[in-house]
Amino acid sequence: MSAVPFGQALKFWLKLGFISFGGPAGQIAIMHRELVEQKRWISERRFLHALNYCMLLPGPEAQQLATYIGWLMHKTRGGIAAGVLFVLPSLFILIALSWVYLRYGQVSWVAGLFYGIKPAVAAIVLHAVWRIGSRTLRRPSQGPLLWAIAIGSFVSIAFLKIAFPWVVAAAAVAGALGGKWLPAQFGANAGHGPAQRSWGPALIDDTTPTPPHAVFRKARLAAVLTVGAFLWLAPMALLIAAQGWDGTLTQMGWFFTKAALLTFGGAYAVLPYVYQGAVEHFQWLTGAQMIDGLALGETTPGPLIMVVAFVGFVGGWTRQVLGPDMLFLGAALAASVATWFTFLPSFLFILAGGPLVEATHGQLRFTAPLTAITAAVVGVIASLALFFIAHIAQKTGAPGLFGLQIDFAALLLAGAAAAALLRNKLGVIPVIALCALAGLALRTAGWA
Repeated sequence: MSAVPFGQALKFWLKLGFISFGGPAGQIAIMHRELVEQKRWISERRFLHALNYCMLLPGPEAQQLATYIGWLMHKTRGGIAAGVLFVLPSLFILIALSWVYLRYGQVSWVAGLFYGIKPAVAAIVLHAVWRIGSRTLRRPSQGPLLWAIAIGSFVSIAFLKIAFPWVVAAAAVAGALGGKWLPAQFGANAGHGPAQRSWGPALIDDTTPTPPHAVFRKARLAAVLTVGAFLWLAPMALLIAAQGWDGTLTQMGWFFTKAALLTFGGAYAVLPYVYQGAVEHFQWLTGAQMIDGLALGETTPGPLIMVVAFVGFVGGWTRQVLGPDMLFLGAALAASVATWFTFLPSFLFILAGGPLVEATHGQLRFTAPLTAITAAVVGVIASLALFFIAHIAQKTGAPGLFGLQIDFAALLLAGAAAAALLRNKLGVIPVIALCALAGLALRTAGWA
C-alpha cells in the first residue's frame, strides 16, 4: 500500500477532534473502526500494541494513541498534529461553553438543564466504577489483594482524606511487593480493545519493519527531552516573571503538571485529585461548579480530562487574573495554561518512549505495580461517585431529615440514568440530553 499523504492524515485528525465523543472507550472504538477496519492505515496487532503502551501511561490514553499513530505514520510532525487536533476543538468549545455557563448559568431554564445534568454525571461516574472494576478486579476469592487495595483506596480518599498521590504510591508499593511474593494475585489483565480479526493488509502491518524515524537512538531521546524541558520551563518562567510563584496562573501550571503525571487510569482517576486541589485547596471553583464542568466535558468531543480547561477558565474568571476589565481574556488564558501543562507530558511520553515500544512488538505487558494502581483507581473513582451522589442528594433550603433536605427527584433521576447506562446500554450523550430535559421539566413544574 502507498504511504498516506500528510495532508490526508491531517484532515482525518481534524475530523477526529470533532467526532471523538463517548470518553476513552468510545474514542478508541472510533479510531479502531476508522484506522484499522476502514482505512487500513495500521493493523490491529500494531494498533493494540500501541494502545497497551498508552494504557500504562499517565494521561489520556485515547489522545496518546492518536499521537502515537500519527508519529508512526509521519514522524514527529504527524504525532504533534494528531495530538493537537485531538484536543484543540474541545478546548475552543469548552471555552465558549464555560463563558455561557458563567454569564447565563443562573437563568432559570439554564439552571433547570444543569439540575438534570448533575444526576446524569453521578450515574456516569458510577458506570465508570462498574466498567473499570469489572475489567480490573477478579472475584474476591481469586484476587483478594486487588479488592483490598480498591477498598483501601476508597476509604483513604472518601473518609480519611488522604491525598491522591499518596494513595497511588501506596498501591504501587503494594503491587511491587505482591508481584514478588504473590505473583498470581497481580497477573496482567486481558488486553484492551476488540478481539483479533483480519481485514486484509494494512499500511503499517504486523510484519512491516520499524520505520527509520521510529528506531531508538540515544541522541534523539536526549533531543526530545531537551525540547520538552524547554517547552515546560519557558512558559513557567514567563508566568513566574509576570505573577510570581504564588500567582494564580503559575500555581495552575504547577498543579496541572502534577495532575498530568498522576492520571493513571484515565480522566476519572485524576478527578478526585483535581477536586482536592482546585476546589478544596486553591478554591478556584466550587464543588457544584466542578460537577457542572464534568457535565460539559462529557457533552463535548475530546478527552474527558479536558475538564481542566473548564477548571482553569472558572478559576481565571473568579480570580480575575488579567483584571476586572478583561475577565474573558484572563479566563481563556487560564484555560489555555491548564491545557498546556496537562497535555505536554503526554506528547513527551509518546515521542520519547515510542521508539522503545516499537522495539518490543508483542512483549509489552502490565507490571504488578501498575496492576495494583489500576485496582486503586477503582476505589478512587468510587469515592468520586460517593461525593457526587451526596452533593445531588442535598437539597438547598431549610434543614430537614438529619439536618438535611433530601432531593429525592435528583436521586431518582440518577438511578434512572444509571439504569439506562448499565442495563439499556444507552450512550453517554443521550443520557445527558434526556436528564437535562427531565431537569428542565421538573424545575418548570416546581417539583425540584
